[in-house]
Amino acid sequence: MALNAGFLVSTVLDVVHNDRKIVILDTSAAAHMPDVIEMPYKPFIIGSGEPGVHPNTYRLGGLSCLAGDVVGDYSFPQPLKRGDKVVFTDMAIYTMVKTNTFNGIKLPDIIYCDSESGEVLHKKSFGYGDFRGRLS
Repeated sequence: MALNAGFLVSTVLDVVHNDRKIVILDTSAAAHMPDVIEMPYKPFIIGSGEPGVHPNTYRLGGLSCLAGDVVGDYSFPQPLKRGDKVVFTDMAIYTMVKTNTFNGIKLPDIIYCDSESGEVLHKKSFGYGDFRGRLS
């Protein structure tokens, strides 16, 4: 029922260079996409390709302190910069049910878009109360 459903929209926080170009996202593989680490699973990103397919290849990482908080390597036709949106597809299965708030990382909002009318409905936002409630 949820296969090939759902998007996770992430924002580029920073682009740095170590031994390769690294993009830091406002999402986390460890907190928001645990299937990336546990299965492993590499989600598709709209407009992206495998490394080297497009001229700009990056390693995408999350904002947690975990060294393994890495989504994977992707290439893009245009260079990524702060504020750009990266849209992961097929995220309804595990992103909706296995998320966590490691290090106090905020859970993504849940937004519904009606495919027939195009109406966009903001269903849920998560805050500190949700984080605290998971601890008790």
